[in-house]
Amino acid sequence: MALVTFHQKVFSPAWGKLFSSVSFRRSYHNKTLKMGHESKRVFQLKMDPLSGNIEWVVVSEAEEEEEPKSLLSSTSYLDMLNDSRRNRAFHEAIKKTITRPCHVLDIGAGTGLLSMMASKAMHELDKSEFSSTHGMVTACEAYLPMVKLMKKVLRANGMENQIRVIHKRSDELEVGVDIRLRANILVSEILDSELLGEGLIPTLQHAHDTLLTSNPQTVPYRATIYGQLVECAFLHKMHDLYSNEALASDDIHLVPTGLETAIYVKPQQYPFHCSPLSKDIKALSEPYKIFTFDFWRRPDSYAENEVKIKVNCDGNVHAVISWWVLQLDSDGTIFYSTAPSWINSSCDNPEVLRGFPGASDWCDHWKQCVWVCPRMGMPVSKNEQVLIQAIHEKTSFRYNLRKISVPSKELGPCNFHIRDNSLVLSPERIAIYGDQDWRLSMLTTATKALQKKNSPLCVVADDSVFWTILTASLSTSSNVLSMLPGLHMKGSQYLHAVAKANGIDIDRVKVLGKRASSLTMDDTDQRKVDLLVAEPFYNGNEGSLPWQNLRFWKERTTLDPILSKDAVIMPCKGILKACAMFLPCIVAGLIIQDLWRSRRCLGSIEGFDHSVVNKTLGGCGDLPAPEEGPWLPFFIWQCGETEELAEVFTVMEFNFLEPIRKCSGQTKIQFNKNGICHGFALWIDWVMDSSNTIVISTGPARKYWKQGVKLLSKPVSVREYSWAEVDGYFDPSNGELILKPTFSSP
Repeated sequence: MALVTFHQKVFSPAWGKLFSSVSFRRSYHNKTLKMGHESKRVFQLKMDPLSGNIEWVVVSEAEEEEEPKSLLSSTSYLDMLNDSRRNRAFHEAIKKTITRPCHVLDIGAGTGLLSMMASKAMHELDKSEFSSTHGMVTACEAYLPMVKLMKKVLRANGMENQIRVIHKRSDELEVGVDIRLRANILVSEILDSELLGEGLIPTLQHAHDTLLTSNPQTVPYRATIYGQLVECAFLHKMHDLYSNEALASDDIHLVPTGLETAIYVKPQQYPFHCSPLSKDIKALSEPYKIFTFDFWRRPDSYAENEVKIKVNCDGNVHAVISWWVLQLDSDGTIFYSTAPSWINSSCDNPEVLRGFPGASDWCDHWKQCVWVCPRMGMPVSKNEQVLIQAIHEKTSFRYNLRKISVPSKELGPCNFHIRDNSLVLSPERIAIYGDQDWRLSMLTTATKALQKKNSPLCVVADDSVFWTILTASLSTSSNVLSMLPGLHMKGSQYLHAVAKANGIDIDRVKVLGKRASSLTMDDTDQRKVDLLVAEPFYNGNEGSLPWQNLRFWKERTTLDPILSKDAVIMPCKGILKACAMFLPCIVAGLIIQDLWRSRRCLGSIEGFDHSVVNKTLGGCGDLPAPEEGPWLPFFIWQCGETEELAEVFTVMEFNFLEPIRKCSGQTKIQFNKNGICHGFALWIDWVMDSSNTIVISTGPARKYWKQGVKLLSKPVSVREYSWAEVDGYFDPSNGELILKPTFSSP
């Protein structure tokens, strides 16, 4: 079972870290007669990845009830708590800020770490100086599973009576009802990669208006947003389908001329680990300051800032890469930065370099942000000036760019018109649809399949508008049923808009907008299906593990009664591939070691025991036997350079020409170099044709798909010519994959 996640941000003050990963929930109050008082429960939406079915998981306020592990194990909490640089900076700033007993309010308290830091700092004050004054700490947390976890952490540290826990959103707190007095100090870490996406501005506005004294102290004290103009073909490819499609030779027009935004990436900042792209990025300007936010005073909901930037070399502005520098104390001695790695070697501005991360300070919960200019970018010359209009609203930023030489009435390249029938897809999906090799593979597969079919009935089982247009355009006698279970009516409107440009009679295309498993003979007008195809791609599930796309196999099995005897199924097979990943011990801060460290089990954090959270948060490293951590869906490329300890190997195969079943495989691999194995990366190669000549790989070599990462509980030292035996098991009843490696000496 996997959490249903949505890519658009959903805001409410002080919701905190979880809501970038879990953004759809409902809560209600339920009278519990047995308890004799009102008990709060939360409904958590979950989805079966192999069927698309959803269910509600009930989380009760009763602490003795264990909530399902998956509720929190797929979030960034563990990575955040393993960020020792962050923890240390907050601890130092809190100790420096609390100089007398006072009321400290922690908004979005999570596990209560900052609250415990504040409470400890207050208890360490010289009581003889403040004998008549008592301090207090209030921890406000909105998400019930996290409230329950916080109470366990406080109890484990003997601080349950020192900190008042309130299960509410911060904008629901009332002075005189929930808290006795306004707070003198606010400690809060409700920051995402963009800074504002978790509701920082509305939360601070309400706190200053209602919850804080007139001159409060805050940790953090200030945040500064920096940006840089860059040229990067890869980032541009992920946002400009029109230009990339023009290079293809398949005569398929997903974004025809005049409908350039028929498929587009939502114009917003996207979090990326940009450091691994340093070799592909050409910096066209020095870093520049965009906005400064002071936490100690009420922020504005909206602001604009125009910045004139001098271009330092010829190029094409494809994107604005931004990051932030956090000043945690009022004196300006404690900083934390999310800057990309190349800034350290290319910039001599001391303000920009404050709090710069070291080589071993990699983390996944905060990244850089990318704003990409649509279409062809903006050509610039050395010493030319670019005017950037930066705008922030309550939860986001946006930019307009133009050269100073261009009249202001002309729109910058970051402005474009969105139509009602346009489809919003992820940057990775845009890149896939613009990839010439991928398109050629699909075209070749479809052409071969349709050659021997006369007036075929084709069913597109997933959300692939590409397959829908391709099958309808290649065979003028075909009838196409496109399920589009995630795109629904938006997909239908889009297909109607682009049909003429693709030479398609739209009457031959029918969008059902439901899961393929629900297809019946009534939908096909009592005809058998001649062609069943998928990429597979299910809109909204891009964050799933690779084998969860075997939903196609399960749906194909359900459709068996309505498939013709000679039905063509594409893809016809899936091959589960894997490689053992390692990091040489003499090099610090590279991928798997960093990823392993960021997901390891927690012990003491700045002197506060967090071991009680490991099971709930899905710790991977340092787990006691025989426990195992969860699989992690991850873009391997976003962590930097990786090396493979052995050749890529096959774990098992899935034959889609047969009904879905349990699968297993056993492979013996020989390591070809010395190193430390921290885990395995797995992906699926989709075999499109029965002759096994056309294969779409979703491995680390391609940057468009996430891989499934299995971290070992304990890293294993391996030597060249040593070997390991890897057993794999797939259970179609729940979609779970089990991987059991056994390491041996030469």
